[in-house]
Amino acid sequence: KLFKVLLHNDDFTTMEFVVWVLEYVFMKNEAEAIVIMLKVHQEGVGIAGVYPYEIAYMKSQKAMNLARAREFPLLVTVEEE
Repeated sequence: KLFKVLLHNDDFTTMEFVVWVLEYVFMKNEAEAIVIMLKVHQEGVGIAGVYPYEIAYMKSQKAMNLARAREFPLLVTVEEE
């Protein structure tokens, strides 16, 4: 089974930080990261990637830990595809 890693919109996490997380944690190129960030911003949620459970969980935790270290409330969830 594969699992989606979902980024959720909030009013505090900057667009630049979301793009950086998508590049750094999810290995997206800048263009892909911007498209995903805009989807999160406009629709409230976007898919950062689809992975086996252990990888999806690890990436979601890494993204949230990076956000917390910068005092952003970014919510990242994992959902079965």
